[in-house]
Amino acid sequence: MYISQITELLKQHRSIRRFTDKPIEPALLNDLIASGQAASTSSYIQAVSVIQVSDLELRRQFAELAGGQMYIETAAEFLVFCADLNRNAHRSSLVADEELDFSWTEQFVAAVVDTALFAQNVVVAAEANKLGCCYIGGIRNNPDLVTSLLALPTLVFPVFGLCLGYPDQSPERKPRLPLETVLYRDRYQSAVEHAPEIDTYDTHVREYYVRRSQGKLTMSWSEQMAKQARTQTRDFMQEYLKKQGFVLK
Repeated sequence: MYISQITELLKQHRSIRRFTDKPIEPALLNDLIASGQAASTSSYIQAVSVIQVSDLELRRQFAELAGGQMYIETAAEFLVFCADLNRNAHRSSLVADEELDFSWTEQFVAAVVDTALFAQNVVVAAEANKLGCCYIGGIRNNPDLVTSLLALPTLVFPVFGLCLGYPDQSPERKPRLPLETVLYRDRYQSAVEHAPEIDTYDTHVREYYVRRSQGKLTMSWSEQMAKQARTQTRDFMQEYLKKQGFVLK
């Protein structure tokens, strides 16, 4: 694949929420996960585990706890990507003859970054094979229940889910922030400095939502971020992470 084809593939990413009933061949799924494993990993920790959720009742519960995202049930595959330091803690204790400390905040950050890099490799490989994808951050609405459903031990955190399947829709690509508002040279540039560009972007996003919802939704990006700040606090997350053995130090 030429580099121009790769960049075009990346720029055409869209979340897919309607899928055909065509299954994904096991060999292809294994290849996608192997592509994820090829992603960069901090200090070679490889702190990622992926759980393939096939049980229909489990799928139903995940759809419910994620806020009624029913495509979790209809996608060919639903995967849960976990930041996993449990495996590292176990194996290191065997060679160190002692229980080593994996509760540092830095270790948690590295594991979550590893998980995101791994998953994005999976998504790019999937889209290159004509599959559609949708990340499901809503599984963090009830991490205790997810932990129970998937029998997760300590030092494992379910970061997000991912729906995979063959698309049964072709939605418009959601507009991204202008390049000059995210790419800076030598120093950080505040949103105040880019107010005109972001104002214009807000208009484009509002127009996008009007088209997508047939006029039922009129929201700018800035307004959506204000709503997100008010509603997606998940104030239980810090306590949950500590209970799982993370961010204690």
